Amino acid sequence: MINRLFILTLLLIFTAPINMVAQKVKDPHKKATKVFKRGFYEEAIPIYEKYIRKDVFPAQANFKIAESYRLSNRLKQSEPYYQKSLNMGLENDTAQFYYGLALIDNQKYDKAENQLKSFISQADSITPDYFVTYAKTEINNLEALRKIKEKKSHYDVVPVRELNTPGADYAPFYHDGYVYFTSTRSSNKVYKATGQGYSNLFKAPFTDRGIAFDQIEEVPNINDPNVNDGTIAINDDGTTIIFAKGNTGKKKGREEVNLFITRYNKRTEQWSEPRMMKINQRGYWTSSPIFSSNGRTLYFASNRPGGLGGVDLYSAQMDAYGNFRAVKNMGSEINSPGNEMFPFVHENGTLYFSSDGHPGLGGLDLFRATRVDGVITLENLGEGINSTYDDFAITYTYPLGGLFSSNRPSGVGDDDIYAFINNDPEYKVVDYFLTVQTLGNEGSEKVPLENTRVQVFNEQGKLLERFFTDGEGKFKMKVTPESNYLIVGEKPEYFTTRLRYSTNDKAVDKSELEKYRTVVNLDTTLTLMQVDTKTVFELENIYYDLDKADIRPDAAKELDKLVTILRDNPEINIELSSHTDSRAPDAYNMDLSQRRAQSAVDYIISQGIDESRLVAKGYGETQLKNECANDVECPEEKHQENRRTEFRVIGYDLEAVQAREQMIRQKIEEEERKAEEERIRKEQERRQQLLLEQQQNQQQEAQDSTQTIQEKKRVEENDSLYKKDDDGDGLY
Repeated sequence: MINRLFILTLLLIFTAPINMVAQKVKDPHKKATKVFKRGFYEEAIPIYEKYIRKDVFPAQANFKIAESYRLSNRLKQSEPYYQKSLNMGLENDTAQFYYGLALIDNQKYDKAENQLKSFISQADSITPDYFVTYAKTEINNLEALRKIKEKKSHYDVVPVRELNTPGADYAPFYHDGYVYFTSTRSSNKVYKATGQGYSNLFKAPFTDRGIAFDQIEEVPNINDPNVNDGTIAINDDGTTIIFAKGNTGKKKGREEVNLFITRYNKRTEQWSEPRMMKINQRGYWTSSPIFSSNGRTLYFASNRPGGLGGVDLYSAQMDAYGNFRAVKNMGSEINSPGNEMFPFVHENGTLYFSSDGHPGLGGLDLFRATRVDGVITLENLGEGINSTYDDFAITYTYPLGGLFSSNRPSGVGDDDIYAFINNDPEYKVVDYFLTVQTLGNEGSEKVPLENTRVQVFNEQGKLLERFFTDGEGKFKMKVTPESNYLIVGEKPEYFTTRLRYSTNDKAVDKSELEKYRTVVNLDTTLTLMQVDTKTVFELENIYYDLDKADIRPDAAKELDKLVTILRDNPEINIELSSHTDSRAPDAYNMDLSQRRAQSAVDYIISQGIDESRLVAKGYGETQLKNECANDVECPEEKHQENRRTEFRVIGYDLEAVQAREQMIRQKIEEEERKAEEERIRKEQERRQQLLLEQQQNQQQEAQDSTQTIQEKKRVEENDSLYKKDDDGDGLY
């Protein structure tokens, strides 16, 4: 039997027999009806059973027993009573519909599908669209159930036996070294709707060794022994607590469930008196709160009008004064025709919640909602953590494990708290970081280059990051596995240099990792050559056909590298030189080398480089690199050393380089300044919008308050709960 702040008490007004015609007839089950209307379902069941034994309208009595089980969250136990009432000839759409849901809860899927299809086929104009839509949704869910059952489970689940009692223990919540939970353990009064005690909030220390069961205590300044208290939420810094309170079960008590808030005053070191929040809606159930990671959004569940099903998930935004307003239904991507409740926000931003309306194994199942490129995808967590019973109220105590609630038979009481670990390697997080060190050459040594401007591009040429290196010439950036990057370093007096870096084959095997989060550090170096007119750079693999100066395709690929250098360094002018070996007349070699040098320069000009920056020079055999001069016999490898193409810098406009660098840095500073101004502007607009919304909400609340007072007066004048006890049996 589940308490959960008696979630479905108020749903009764929405689930009364659909096709019963209002008429004044004598109630054959008068005593049981009075108890039932008070929501004392546990007391009502034996009274209806007595009517059945006396054969007093047994079909209706069986139906009411089924409803008593369903409305006290015991749908599994309602099945035989719905079946009996229908077999006895009861014509009731409510019985037809919920009998199908009860069959699903008891894993009688084929019978459930046939029952729901029969219900849809018999629906008429007075059958609410909600029930028909819900039935169709459940039929579709049955088709999806096979895939859920085929899903491999990576969850290890065990009951926390020392924490559980024969009563109800549920809705665990972890915060700052404590586990908070709801329990009926200490109540000495019976809540007649469920036959159990009133629920209260408790807490216990939680360390690396687990829960300190011998230190369980009530949460101070919150619990009321005559009211159900439960489902707590605490913001990140621990200064705000929101919890649910309601369901006294008394005639003049609170009939709904509301959220209350209390705040910690650091100056007085005291908690404020809990007060009812303005996001509640009178006469309806509002509970299971949770904060977003930044504390500015509150998620909760409610059965207020305007939703998509029985209980929906909602969000509320904090305004400039710290009040939660702007309540918004989370929409059909999250909510279903069934019930969604007990939201939880993981530290990575993922939303978890429980639902009996999305495809599941039965009862409430745990779901995860993820958003990718603006599209929300729901995932049933699968068997293991979910069962054919109610599984709900998940909380993470560390990134891959935590606690949740369930009324599965393996517990020690009603609702029990279970611990779980998710061993799915795909949910382990690996962060890859690349450290790049820029180096410059000083003679034969390489030294770190600080304050080097570095840009990082992806394969498509999009700028990803922009850095200035630190005193060790380093910068660090986050990278992704199986990706390619282009890293460009620029610094006056040095060649602008490119480095291609790939993370292919650098990913780690998640199945071998023990920790939830692993950091992989990668490193590489980017060497920038100093610009001077003495250094000669040889271009490799520049080959020509015999006695020809034409640029071959393979040589063009190598010359393209020099084109890139010239584009990256627009302030340099170069001499491109060609050299031959000594195995031909000197004049011939001189002419051949000049033609080849000019062909290379012409090719570079064809690629868009200004000809004024290039000088072609043929040196023939005048600058041999070894001893293989005229009339000296040498192997071919020695002659190959002398046949080469080189370039050297013959002009460098340092002032232009420095001016360009200064302009770029000024532009970066200007972009950063504008970005900051834009951030401030948007923040101001957000605050103005919040103030406007607050004013609008205050106006709406004043209007709603007047309407609520009028509605309450009407209910008190007409509802049997507020009428006198004419027969003196103590029931209203």
